[in-house]
Amino acid sequence: MENMKLCQSCGMPLGDTDELYGTDADGSKNSDYCVYCFKDGAFTSDMSMDEMIDFCVPHMVSGNEGMSEDTARNTMQKFFPTLKRWKAS
Repeated sequence: MENMKLCQSCGMPLGDTDELYGTDADGSKNSDYCVYCFKDGAFTSDMSMDEMIDFCVPHMVSGNEGMSEDTARNTMQKFFPTLKRWKAS
């Protein structure tokens, strides 16, 4: 799991291929972000980290049987600040 490639915006696993990679302005694949967060060289949604967490909580709960919304939110509140998009500049 340590070497798993994750979207640097939403934390979604990107898998072993580039099919979930976002795209740069020139159409090339961007391995930092997923297709849902980054397209044509720009983020697909202008939201804060807290808004992203709110958006991701239901997805994380549905993908992890037995996980509560509070656990998902707390996990993301600790993890998201380490992602490239949300790191303090």
